Formats: sequence, C-alpha cells, structure tokens
Amino acid sequence: MTATIEEEGTPLTRLARSGGCAAKVGPTDLSAIVRNLKIPVPPEVLVGISTSDDAGIYRLAPGINIVLTADFITPPCDDAFLYGRIAAANSISDVYAMGGEPKAALNLCCFPTNGASPTQLSEILRGGLDAITEAGAALIGGHTVRDEELKYGLSVTGVVSDANIQTNAGARVGDRLILTKPVGIGVVVSAMKSGIIPQSEGLPVLKRMGQLNKTAAEVTHSVGGVHGVTDITGFGLGGHSWEMASGSKVGVRYYYSRIPRWPVGERLIADGLSTGVTRSNAAALEGKIRFDAKLPEWQRSLFYDPQTSGGLLISVAPDKADLMLTRLVDAGIEDAAICGEIFETKEPHLDVRP
Repeated sequence: MTATIEEEGTPLTRLARSGGCAAKVGPTDLSAIVRNLKIPVPPEVLVGISTSDDAGIYRLAPGINIVLTADFITPPCDDAFLYGRIAAANSISDVYAMGGEPKAALNLCCFPTNGASPTQLSEILRGGLDAITEAGAALIGGHTVRDEELKYGLSVTGVVSDANIQTNAGARVGDRLILTKPVGIGVVVSAMKSGIIPQSEGLPVLKRMGQLNKTAAEVTHSVGGVHGVTDITGFGLGGHSWEMASGSKVGVRYYYSRIPRWPVGERLIADGLSTGVTRSNAAALEGKIRFDAKLPEWQRSLFYDPQTSGGLLISVAPDKADLMLTRLVDAGIEDAAICGEIFETKEPHLDVRP
C-alpha cells in the first residue's frame, strides 16, 4: 500500500486544515442545517435520510435496486497512494453497509493549485483506483475542482437485491453486536498530524483503514441472521450506535472490555488527547448514552472518537453470532469481536458497561 514519491511536494497532511481525518460537520450542526428541508419521498426511495443511514436505496424496477453514496476526506497521512486507498475504501464502505455490491465510482477531487505535486495527486488517484478495482467496481469518471484544502473521495453506485437490503434500523431485541475493526482511529490520525506520534507508529492503523469491508460484508451474507448493519465513521462508535438504537427503537448495550480498540489510540485518549470533532460528537449524545459509574472519563471518550474507514457494526441473531465471528476471523478479519447486545427499552439509548 505504499508508494514512492519521486517529485517533491508539500507533505499531504499540511494541505488539510482539519486536525482529524476530515473536516466533518457534527451531527447537531448537520441536523440544524437539514431539518427545514421538505424532501419529497417517492415510493421508489426504499431508504432515504429519515434514519440517517449510510447510503440511499432507490428501486429502479421490481427486485432491481441501486445504492447511492458519496464521501471524501482530507489526508490522514503523507503517503499519497495510501491516502487515496483509504479515502476510496471509506466511500465504498457505505455500499457494503447497506448489503450492496459496488458497481461504479466517480472520483471527487478537491485539489490545491499549490503545494501538492502532480505525482502526488496522481498517486492519490492510483490508490483510489486500487481500492475500486479490488471492490470489483468500475471507475467511470469524476469531477475535479481547485480547493485550498486537499480532499479526495468517491461517489459510488451499487446494486442490492430485495433480500440483501440492510439498514441501521432493523436491529432486534436479543441480537448480538459484532464490530469488525478496532476503534480509536480519529485520535491516532490527529496525533500523527500534530507530530505527537510518528506516522510509522500509526501505520498499522492506516493500513487497516485502507482495507475494504468487502470480506466482512460477504460473510454477513453467507451466514445470514443479520438484522441491522452500519459502518462506524465520523460520528464515532457512540453516534452510529445511537442511530441504530433510534432507528430500531431498541437499546444498544456495550461491554467496554470486549470492544476491539487500537492500543495506541486508547493510550492517547488516556493521556487526554482528542480530536476537533470529539466534543461535537459528545454533545450530540448528551442524554442518549449511559455509562457505568466504574468507567473512567477517558474510556467514555472512546465512544465519541470519530472514525474514518471504520468497521461494520453488525446486529445478528444470537444463534448466528458465534458462527459469524468464526467465519470473520477465518476470513482474515482478526479484530472482529462480539462486543454487545440489543435489549428492549421504552426509550432508545446506549448502555455501556465495563
């Protein structure tokens, strides 16, 4: 996943004003922006914005549905190829979260006129193409604009059958929760950008970010029993879990010790480091997440840490959970873990225990 830059250019992370993986608008601010929009919902829209799902699903004809999504990020590292791959994997992940198969992609390029060399920009696109090709999709064009801040990502179109549609609103009481990638990504990227840790220390995290959620998605289809799925990205484990709880009208319970976590991220959070988005994520969850009194404040902060190209959170029937975990690990998703469960409650919320 690495590339040699022959042409001198500014380190990519200096071409982004954001301290984290992306200049993300917080969930509270986003709600204020869109709440007054009167968006028509024709019957062909099977999944729209009402549940804050990962992507939209539109029915073209009976049994023929397309999945639509778009995303882009600022550079989490100075390796141009790896940045391109991470950005593409992050964009494509939304299709996997909906149960779909990515088919076509468009590059979304916000490139500065000064700083980045042509070779660096080419390597970003090559990294993105590498992920698109691995996903089995076709790159069919894109759009490029000049921007003072470097950003790259994709608009992705996929297909999904009626039987395979997954949303974040289908979790059922008794389901087990499986997370397929460790959390703590946001604070690691922020620490690398700030020079608190060298990029070499964060390289395992970056490489994991560059991995597609394709294999995990394939396992969910092969095992079955899946009732709800989301991918963990900018709103953090807490924010995206809340969307599942709210959409499904259930409670989501986690056991902190079972959650896959990046040790370097956990250490940085324990030392008091956070990202520019952490506070807004926490504010959006006020009154919606209940922590056991034994959990220290720094462990609670992990739930607000924004992720980029994070794992899938899978709500699966209890009689399928162990088999799914075994299949995931056997397929190379070694970080996957059963870390929580869905419970009945009159008021949807998150419950976190040691």
